[in-house]
Amino acid sequence: MELVRIRAIVDVVYEEGFRQLAKPLRRVAAGAVIKNPFAGRYVEDLSELYETGAELGKLLGETAVAQLKGEAQSYGKAAIVGMDGELEHAAALLHPTLGAPLRAAVGGGGAIIPSAKKMGGPGATIDVPLHHKDEMYVRSHFDALAFRIDDAPAPEEIVVIVAVTDGGRPHARVGGLQLSDTEDKMV
Repeated sequence: MELVRIRAIVDVVYEEGFRQLAKPLRRVAAGAVIKNPFAGRYVEDLSELYETGAELGKLLGETAVAQLKGEAQSYGKAAIVGMDGELEHAAALLHPTLGAPLRAAVGGGGAIIPSAKKMGGPGATIDVPLHHKDEMYVRSHFDALAFRIDDAPAPEEIVVIVAVTDGGRPHARVGGLQLSDTEDKMV
């Protein structure tokens, strides 16, 4: 992996919907800019990116969780591929091997890790989807966190992002399965 840089953002929400939160909500995204080894050419075997995905799952997962200052409850992943790449490069990074080290970093992860991918140029924004890490049907944790880097990805780069939170949406009240209904089932 040719790592260019890492950027982490920490969003701390104190008030939402004209009302203070009982406890501030921390939402963190960590993104890595890497050189795309397949930029500008078609390659059948993308397995080189699988190992990079595992490395980034560990690196970004640990970076993001360290910024939470508490237990991770939600997670998600995303990638923006520069214009000399293809969406399948993002899929090769995000899907085969990134998940296991991210699950280790969040201390669980029985639920699917929601993901998004797109092509884009410098400054492209992506909404990283979020779900509860152990119970994907807990609606209070259905959310997203926007991420961008002003000057990335360049055409030959890929931005890979991991996002985590220490809670669900502020003042969630649209029904569905509640986290309290699942706690006895979680390990």
